[in-house]
Amino acid sequence: MKRILAFGGVVATTGLLAAGLAAPAQAAGDVSTDPLAVNGIAVANIVAYWTNEHNANLINATPYNVETTVPAKHVSTGGPSADSKPGVVPAIGDEKKTVSKSKNVNLPKTTGKVFFTGADNKSHWCSATSVQSTYHNLVATAGHCVYDTVSNADTMKNWVFIPGYYQAKTPWGIYVGKQAFTHYDFDVYEDGDRDYAFVTVYNGLKAYNGAIAVNVEDTPSAWKEVTEASYNQYDPKIRAVTYKDGKKHYWARKFIDAGRLGDNVGGQGLAYNQKVGSPVFVFGYPSGSHPDGNHAYSGQTLKWSYGKTFAATASAIKGEELVGVKSSFTGEGSIGSSWLLKYSNARRLGYLNGVTIGVSDTDKNNRIDTSVSPYFDGELYGVYSAAKNLWSGSVA
Repeated sequence: MKRILAFGGVVATTGLLAAGLAAPAQAAGDVSTDPLAVNGIAVANIVAYWTNEHNANLINATPYNVETTVPAKHVSTGGPSADSKPGVVPAIGDEKKTVSKSKNVNLPKTTGKVFFTGADNKSHWCSATSVQSTYHNLVATAGHCVYDTVSNADTMKNWVFIPGYYQAKTPWGIYVGKQAFTHYDFDVYEDGDRDYAFVTVYNGLKAYNGAIAVNVEDTPSAWKEVTEASYNQYDPKIRAVTYKDGKKHYWARKFIDAGRLGDNVGGQGLAYNQKVGSPVFVFGYPSGSHPDGNHAYSGQTLKWSYGKTFAATASAIKGEELVGVKSSFTGEGSIGSSWLLKYSNARRLGYLNGVTIGVSDTDKNNRIDTSVSPYFDGELYGVYSAAKNLWSGSVA
């Protein structure tokens, strides 16, 4: 199902991000966190899940479609307000630089897709982006692209982030999630105002020599010898047994360390407690059709839209502090898309100030015209602060 929100009675305000960097607000709110992959064997099995059979699960994955329909009569005028001082976190490599303007739109390297197994045991994906963190290992997306709100489970299975994904290509490797962070109110109450998540990821992994290792004899350097106990924990498709000198030798497929996420693609900054009415670029992988059946996007390539944010509420999803932006992105695939303030085309960096959690046909002409996000306030900064200092490292 697709998450579609019907909005009305919106309020627009003005205000641009201040040129200077304000001091960060104090962390606020409650944070929920859950482990994803807990060790190197688990990471290898997850990468194998997506790369076995020539990347079959990546190729066959479909956009994640969690539907929440909000009747117009339950939508009211309103808007978010800052709960503390405005603040920004500069992007990776942009800590001491000022942001310049450019007329051309160069797509960010930081954006990609998160893949996971849903409650239906099928492969799905959302949009996501790399963000600034101490260890250059943090991904931001919608909360319901991390936590399974359909079955009320804790987290999605086999969770990975692939920046620059295109037709099963993984140009900078596959980054397996280590720890997921969201707001307590979303984890427990599915509060739409807190539908965001930050996930720390391990160093990226690539298949040895860029190919699938067939057997130990033909490609011995693509395998590593392991203990029998470890062997039994690996996916059967990435393990093997050989016999030499009358003894069994146990092997597991080897993966190459692709390095840290932020070192490879950069990381967007973060802005919170900003005035509603600022212009933002939205970057994501929209897919699916409009209500009238027009199939505008394939979900295969990264797209962008641009507009000023405005205030909206949707009580049916407990969304009292949402922001919207005019966008034709259809809901399938665009969930988790990054909203970037002060985007610099030269550096392909800006400040993350929203993530798409739903779309809407506000003028009722059967064409999607609006994307919506939680308002990024001090509560969000509290969740980000809990995630940004967690080390993950290499498990190759």
